[in-house]
Amino acid sequence: MPHYDYLIVGSGLYGTTFAYKAKQAGKKVLVIEKRPHLGGNVYCESIEGINVHKYGAHIFHTNNKEVWDFVNSIVEFNRYTNCPVANYKGELYNLPFNMNTFNRMWPEVHTPIQAKKKIDDQRSEAVAALGGREPQNLAEQALCLVGKDIFYKLIKEYTEKQWGRSCKDLPTFIIKRLPVRMIFDNNYFNDCYQGIPIGGYNKLIEGLLEGVECKTGVNFFNSEYKDWKNYASKLVYTGALDEYFDYKLGKLDWRTVNFKTRVENTPNYQGNAVVNYTSHDELYTRVIEHKHFEMFGQEVYDCPKTVVSEEYSTEYEEGMEPYYPVNDDRNNALAKEYRKLAEKEEGVIFGGRLGQYRYFDMAPVIEQVLNIENI
Repeated sequence: MPHYDYLIVGSGLYGTTFAYKAKQAGKKVLVIEKRPHLGGNVYCESIEGINVHKYGAHIFHTNNKEVWDFVNSIVEFNRYTNCPVANYKGELYNLPFNMNTFNRMWPEVHTPIQAKKKIDDQRSEAVAALGGREPQNLAEQALCLVGKDIFYKLIKEYTEKQWGRSCKDLPTFIIKRLPVRMIFDNNYFNDCYQGIPIGGYNKLIEGLLEGVECKTGVNFFNSEYKDWKNYASKLVYTGALDEYFDYKLGKLDWRTVNFKTRVENTPNYQGNAVVNYTSHDELYTRVIEHKHFEMFGQEVYDCPKTVVSEEYSTEYEEGMEPYYPVNDDRNNALAKEYRKLAEKEEGVIFGGRLGQYRYFDMAPVIEQVLNIENI
């Protein structure tokens, strides 16, 4: 019977980066994945010659040069810069909130001084309406941060679609900070490094797992590997934290996302990779046009068709893919108790978004693994 140094459950970025480091250290590794493909949520599916982000848009960004150099040592990244657009009832606004947004919102606003005065005046109205008390919900918090015009057109209905709840029923901490830039800059991220792997994220996953034994279509809990000590010295677990403990303390809540993907018989459907739809007129939260992640300029038109995905936020139900932890008081307290149990599990490393019940961007997940000593 083969014996591995590490059995890794899940082939997302945490598991695959760990597998890469372990192999570099001369360890014997087995990666098992319940889906029929490797890569977790960064997996790309080729449709009409376009790398389609099957589980939603993934844009790599970081200020950590070590992480950037690491991923580029596996596969070269392109120059993609994330500049999403918001569509409110046909009105188009640049994101994040910047001088282009403010001029579109208020045509008389042309300078940062004018924009700041407009926002400050509306913020003051919202603060005064509270009568000296602190904001009690997301709606009040957002109004105090950016005022009524931005809130009602670009935040309120979009957020309600995301969370399936009224902004008045959502906690303030979800939106404690809103980026407001008094410059004409549509780059969503402030990070020094940003891009997409040339050839898609599958190239990154393939590079990380080169020479590593992998098995797909294997559910850890319904397989012989559940008795992992028969197969490996240590377990790296990146599945759902509560599922590992058979939900003994109760189930953690998640939000999830569904996608409706289609081919359009045009080379350029919306002119941008990401367009957010911020009103309730559309049930989806955003539309992704995948070719814009990797095709630029004339390349867009050399590919005669395009692929778009409508993204729908919904409550998680069994059998769905969990995406976002629900960071309310109940779930935060429950996750804390599960993490205490996890700390007591000898020989088990809990990693990634599911295994830690925390939302992470891609770069911090990789950084976590790179910082582990003595793998």
